[in-house]
Amino acid sequence: MLIVADLVLALATGLTAVALGVALWGLHMGLTQGLLATMVAATAPAHLRGTAFGFFNLVCGIAMLIASVLAGLLWDRIGAASTFYAGAAFSVMALMLLTMQRNRGAGPVPSRF
Repeated sequence: MLIVADLVLALATGLTAVALGVALWGLHMGLTQGLLATMVAATAPAHLRGTAFGFFNLVCGIAMLIASVLAGLLWDRIGAASTFYAGAAFSVMALMLLTMQRNRGAGPVPSRF
């Protein structure tokens, strides 16, 4: 979903396309944020759950800061579309790495549900 949203935003030439891209990006956020929180809750020991959420949010914040600086540099130096193409490219790379990891037998962390 994020790859599609980034490509729509990169290619957007009007307000309708931008709105569609933003809606797709919001859908991506809705699909992933709850899942990530569930994964933290399911894998952290009960007595460390608060610490696990704190650490998870710290890492997410640092990653967001780095991504935002990179996006700002791309936007400023190359143009707006480059920011979204880069986002799509990073998403494709992450998907490829996850697929390769899964194919090697290192599947997802088992759920406690």
